[in-house]
Amino acid sequence: MKGFRGFVLRGNVVGLAVGVVIGAAFTGVVNALVRAFLTPLVGVATGATGDFSRRVLVVHHVQFPYGAFVDAVINFSLTAIVLYFLVVLPVNKLHKRFAPHHDVQAPKRDCPQCLSSIPAQATRCAFCTAELVRTPERS
Repeated sequence: MKGFRGFVLRGNVVGLAVGVVIGAAFTGVVNALVRAFLTPLVGVATGATGDFSRRVLVVHHVQFPYGAFVDAVINFSLTAIVLYFLVVLPVNKLHKRFAPHHDVQAPKRDCPQCLSSIPAQATRCAFCTAELVRTPERS
């Protein structure tokens, strides 16, 4: 029982659970926004009512309810657009502003003690903590 309690109380499990709950709540908000405002705008633009779910195609007395698929595609597309412009872009801009990206492809060199790959500008190895002599920059 102690192992299970330790697993559940670990930070990443609790954070994941909170993220799932908040994600589910946010999904409801975005779906409501799409249904209430954006889907009717598509209907205005196409000259339809904005609700394609009841549309069917009949071939040899067989019904193909394509409207539900069209409705789902429109809902998915509009939801993706809303999420991208209202969540992803602003978060990326904030992240870029407050947590600048460090170049992952920075020049590297090998530590003379443990032979691990470390940044060329490092003065101490992150793996074995050996002090390093800084190498001159090459142009």
